[in-house]
Amino acid sequence: MRKKTKRLVFEKVTVLDAAAKGKTIGKAPDGRVIFLTNTVPGDVVDVQTTKKRKAYFEGVATNFHTLSKKRVDPVCQHFGVCGGCKWQDMGYEHQLFYKQKEVENNLKRIGHIELPEVTPILGSKEQYFYRNKMEFSFSDSRWLTLNEIQCDQQIEDRNALGFHIPGMWDKILDIKKCHLQRDPSNAIRLQTKKFATENGLTFFNPRNQHGLLRTLMIRTTSIGEVMVMVQFFEDDKEKRELLLNHLSKTFPEITSLLYVINPKQNDTIYDQEIICFSGRDHIFEEMEGLKFKINAKSFYQTNSEQAYELYKITRNFADLKGDELVYDLYTGTGTIAQFVSKKAKKVVGIESVPEAILDAKANAERNNIENVDFFVGDMKNVFNEQFIAQNGVPDVIITDPPRDGMHKDVVQQILNIAPNKVVYVSCNSATQARDLELMKDMYKVTKLQPVDMFPQTHHVENVVLLEKKELDE
Repeated sequence: MRKKTKRLVFEKVTVLDAAAKGKTIGKAPDGRVIFLTNTVPGDVVDVQTTKKRKAYFEGVATNFHTLSKKRVDPVCQHFGVCGGCKWQDMGYEHQLFYKQKEVENNLKRIGHIELPEVTPILGSKEQYFYRNKMEFSFSDSRWLTLNEIQCDQQIEDRNALGFHIPGMWDKILDIKKCHLQRDPSNAIRLQTKKFATENGLTFFNPRNQHGLLRTLMIRTTSIGEVMVMVQFFEDDKEKRELLLNHLSKTFPEITSLLYVINPKQNDTIYDQEIICFSGRDHIFEEMEGLKFKINAKSFYQTNSEQAYELYKITRNFADLKGDELVYDLYTGTGTIAQFVSKKAKKVVGIESVPEAILDAKANAERNNIENVDFFVGDMKNVFNEQFIAQNGVPDVIITDPPRDGMHKDVVQQILNIAPNKVVYVSCNSATQARDLELMKDMYKVTKLQPVDMFPQTHHVENVVLLEKKELDE
């Protein structure tokens, strides 16, 4: 049998700082770091440990002696149980401070980068209701609150439509109101649950793999278009059409009403056929007069307004004069490529997802942009000497990789090409710092701009401008 970790209690621990992944830091009496999950810097708390390691502890605050001045009252009734918006109890100006600090620390400590003067982090104008995409899960055995567990009453309604409890793949918290997506998101979710329950449509059970309703996805755009997609586990035409007809009649503002029948063990839709029930099979987003088609499988930045700010920074850092060949690595649906195209001679975008490249090409045609080319394939395989020989040596490279950063072969190829500028957009400054260290002998970081895309969370984007060093540097 595995030996159980003895839980320790430390009294009156001062929470000193914020750490990675939304955690906070205190110190144990022996000097070891304690990573905490439910505190704000400035709190003084009693801590019960949950894990013990050689160099650190993990723990939770069980008693609060002093509340930090950085605290604010969370606006959401689900705060502390739901896995999202973990920084809702911290004032927004303090959230921005710790996000910027994390970016700078990662670049210095991981990348050993000499930083230029850092432009203050760009905060989000909207601190709530800023997401354009939300995904909710159905469950026939919802997560019960402590009050519900402790009460004597028999709980009849166990249906839920909401979010996974952190770390529990089969437990869903029923959401009454989410503060992340604008209306009609909450109304659609609540009405879907109400109608399904009243009409005997069964909710999914992931352990036993049964039930009709599996997930609900809602996408909205800044021009008022709405996409709703219901994922069914079972193929029941009568009940499926009963629900979808109800949603169509109740919410005439739905631009695209879709469904998918997915009997697999997992609920990913990327290998599934999406069926259009009513309206279009896509919605549109607009930015600076450019129109972008978004379907159920499309990747699009989930904070539309702040994405516009991010792309403007990227374009400004590139500082294109009109005669440059630009490569846009990890181009997705080609949003950045098209956004900078009017200031470039030509833009070449590369992306591994075939559907995204189809969208990129369709969007470019729709926007009458003729100086962009898009190619599909795994970046480390496609972005090679033959590709460069066929498409030209870029003057500027823009790269916006996933959280894992760039493959080392991609970094090496950038160094082989040695363009004058590289603009590196990242949603993970730790992997960005790792990549920058590999490039620091050839490139100097001359500009740095953190951007907050996700208020009330610890996530932060960062844009870096790399310029080739002079030979004598």
